[in-house]
Parts: sequence; structure tokens; C-alpha cells
Amino acid sequence: MSDEPAADPSDPSDSSEPPDPSGGPSGGPTGGDDGRDGDDDPEAASDAPEPAPDDQVGEESITEGSLLRPLFRLAWPIVVIQLLQVTYNIVDTLYLGRLSAEAVGAISLAFPLIFLLIAVAGGFTTAGAILVAQYTGADGEGSAGLVAGQTIFTVSVLSVLIGIGGYFYTRPALEILPSDAETAATVIPLAADYMEVIFAGIPLMFGFFVFSALMRGYGDTRTPMAVMFISVLLNVLLDPFFIFGFEGNPLFEWLAAVPGLAALDPVALEATLLSATGVTGIGIQGAALATILSRGVATAIGLWILFGTGYGPDVTLGHLAPDLDFIRDIFRLGLPSSVEQTTSALAMITLTAMIVTFSPPVVAAYGLGNRLISLVFLPAMGLGRAIDTMVGQNLGANRADRAGRAVKFAATTGAGVMFLVAVVAVTFTEPIVGAFLGDVPDAPATIGYAVEYVRIRSVEFAFIGVSQVILGAFRGAGNTKTAMVISILTLWVGRVASVGYLVFVAGWGETGVWVGMALGNVLGAVIGVAWFSRGTWTERYIDEPEPGVDPVGDD
Repeated sequence: MSDEPAADPSDPSDSSEPPDPSGGPSGGPTGGDDGRDGDDDPEAASDAPEPAPDDQVGEESITEGSLLRPLFRLAWPIVVIQLLQVTYNIVDTLYLGRLSAEAVGAISLAFPLIFLLIAVAGGFTTAGAILVAQYTGADGEGSAGLVAGQTIFTVSVLSVLIGIGGYFYTRPALEILPSDAETAATVIPLAADYMEVIFAGIPLMFGFFVFSALMRGYGDTRTPMAVMFISVLLNVLLDPFFIFGFEGNPLFEWLAAVPGLAALDPVALEATLLSATGVTGIGIQGAALATILSRGVATAIGLWILFGTGYGPDVTLGHLAPDLDFIRDIFRLGLPSSVEQTTSALAMITLTAMIVTFSPPVVAAYGLGNRLISLVFLPAMGLGRAIDTMVGQNLGANRADRAGRAVKFAATTGAGVMFLVAVVAVTFTEPIVGAFLGDVPDAPATIGYAVEYVRIRSVEFAFIGVSQVILGAFRGAGNTKTAMVISILTLWVGRVASVGYLVFVAGWGETGVWVGMALGNVLGAVIGVAWFSRGTWTERYIDEPEPGVDPVGDD
């Protein structure tokens, strides 16, 4: 989950790639920049094309003027979207933590296997965002609309196939995990129940992913944020009732503790509702069902916005008819991203296979710690995804110099922000972790392991800020193969190999897991900076549009 035109350094033809005119990338992404564009340079001004379309909401141009304002304007809604995305997981964890520690462990096992199949289609949403950004920057609005339609068509077909395959592969996939006996008996069956519901409704989840990616490429990140807010609010409302029904529902206990509401006796109300309806909830499957229904609402709203309003790329129903030229471009860009995300999922599954050899408290701590650390990723992820739009639109507008300055500025900012996040995480780890588990068996042991995990991983936080921005730059440039290679090295060498060695060779136990997980993004940042500093990334992916002809990207 990171973010990236660039010529692909793995291609020998890239050796002739000219350096960034600003000299930016050669200095590395952490070089100084005050966030202001150098558009007052007479030479730069004479070479600059006419300003490309803004983010379509009448604000500071992405391709002209200050760097700070459009970067911030793109990034903060993405951070909020990701915060809302994490809220889905946090809400599930809060409620399932009141159900049992095994339920928390189950969703931590389920996620990598779900992500494995989601990743197959996920790369193609990235391709759609890249192409929409570059065509928008090149003032090719007609092509941006067609790309959007083709992306929706391609991902819709893939999501149906993935949902069917995932539903039937769930239990066989879980059965091959080399689990601890207690974990196999108590955690894995719950994970299977959760996954089957998710896969049955996965096309509803993909609709919002596509909508959000296309709008981001277009330069509008606030509309998806509003849609996501509605979806999360619905999930928060549905979760406790689908999981618990009216028996042992913690929501009624929490309402009873609210001044003023206690007089209404919410606990007695719950007993009355249980007596009248007999609804007791469906446990972990209820959490999955609430997520699917909430995502479905977001998908419906997103499609209405794309096809029924003036927001976003100018896409029509006619654009859904298959166009092989654009589908080839989507696959050419999307396949490396799919491979990247798929190998990331396989790495997570491999790590999960190592984790399930431990006792349930360690498994639960791993899942709980990962969910908390996903919050830490938010500022870096926001910058990384904002950068892929800025790089894409600026390269589409032939502004490689500006794209380079934006990347350096964002990487420096990301590292600084993430360092501050690390300080907060280390200072307040124990109370934060403790809030996510109720008075359930194994809670003290789970909390102890999770605290150690989060504190050790805080060492990597500043490196996350740099690596997310660098990967975002490569993707925005259309250089998805480079992003793929860096991500594979980050996960398989920096993380999987490290955890395997520290746990099974060095004998560090669960501490080896925590340390090995922290090494991945450190390695990724070092490799990413070195690769980016070569400057071989400044060529945009799309061709110049010709009058009356839809431009199609070239390799």
C-alpha cells in the first residue's frame, strides 16, 4: 500500500533518460524546498505550457503556482478517507474485542487472504488513476472519461470473478496454514466465517475503490471523502446489532454510562427488545455483513456521482463499452501494480503462517498492533497518494521540473510528520492498546505483546513517510514496474526474510516478529531514495493527444 513517468530503470532504453530539469531528484527526495514553485524563473516560464485544468473545483492549480496548497488540498481528504477506512477495522475490533480475543485474532488472519484476491483487481484501479491524472494534466478530458469507463468495466468483471473464487477458496486456504492446535480450533473457523461473507459481497466493495481512485486522479479527493463518511457512519450503526443483536450488546452498556441517557435505562431497553424480537446477532459474520452493506451504499453513491452529476471525469454509459486500446493500457500499467499488491498479500500470508505457530495472545497482539499501526500510516499514505496525482498531472502537462520539486517537498514533510507520530506512539502505547480489549480471556497477555510490538515498530515510522512518497511518485509517473520491484524487496527481503531468520534461526520468539516487521520500510526507503535519485523517471506515460483521436499510452 504505497504509491508513482518515468522511464523504467529496469529497461535498458532508460539509460538515455534526461535528468530532471530542476536537478531535483539527483539531490534525493529529502533535499530542501520551501514548497513554492519556481514559476517566476523566466526560462522555466518560457518553457511551461498553458496551465492544465485545475482539480475541477476552481482552486489552486495542481500544475501551476504554489506546491504546498495543492499538495495539502489533495492530501488531507485522502488522510481522512484512510482514517475512515481504518475506522471500519477499528469499529470491528472494538466490538469483536468484546466478543472474544479469538474473534480479534480471526480478522487478523482473514485480512491477508482477502487482500490477496483484492490485490488482483486493485492494480487496475491504480492504472485508472494514473491515466486519468495524466490525461487531465494534458487537457485530454474526453480521454479521461473513456479511461474512467474502461476502468469501471474491467474492475467490475474482475471483482465478480474474484468474489466467486474467493468464496470457494477460503476454507481450503485456511486449512493449509501450519497453525498452533488451539489457534486451529478456536481462531481459524471464525476467520473462515468472516471471509466467506466478505467474498460474497466483494463487488460492492470494489465499486467504491474504483470511484475513489478515478476521482483522485482527476484531482478531487473531497467528494470520495464525503461518500466514505456516509459509509463508515452506516457501518458504525450496523455493526453492534449485526454482531450482538440485543443480547450482550456493549452499545447499550456504553449508552447507560452517558449522562442523561442513563435515566432511560438502555440495558433494560435491550432486554425488552431481546424479549420482543429474539434477535441475538450473528457474531463475526455480522461484522462482515455490516461492512459489505456499508460499502454497497458507498458504491451506489459513487456511481451516481460519476454518471449522474458534473463531478469527476466526463464519463457516460457509452464509455463502458469495451475499448481494447484502453483496456490494453489499463493492463499494461495495472499488471505490475497487481503483481506488487499480490506479492504483498503473499508476503502477508507468509508472515501470517509464521504468526499462527504462536499462541492465541501473540496472534491477537499481531492483529491488534497492525490495526493500530495502520493509523500511523495515514499521514504518509495521504502524501503518497497526493503525490501520485501531482506527478501524474504535472507530467501530463510537461512539467517534470515541478513534479520533482513536489516529490522532494512531500518526502521531507512526510519524514518530519511521521517522526512526531512515532514520539506520540511510544509515549501513549499502553493506554491506546488497552482501549481495544475488554475484560476477555487472555486480554492482559495480548495487551503486553501488542505494546511491545507497537513500540519496536515506531523506529520505522519516519522511513514510512519517505517510502510512501517515493512510491507515489513512481506510480504517478506510470512507472509501476519500479514501484513493484521496490515493494517486493521491501516485503520479501526486508520483512519476510528478516522475520523468518530472527524467529526460526536466531530464536528471538515473538520479539523477532516485531523487529523483522520494522526492518521492511527502512529498507524500502533506502532503496526508493537511491532509485529515485537517478532521475530516470521524468517521461510521462501518455502520448500527445492528436485532434479527433483518443490518445493511447505507449510503452
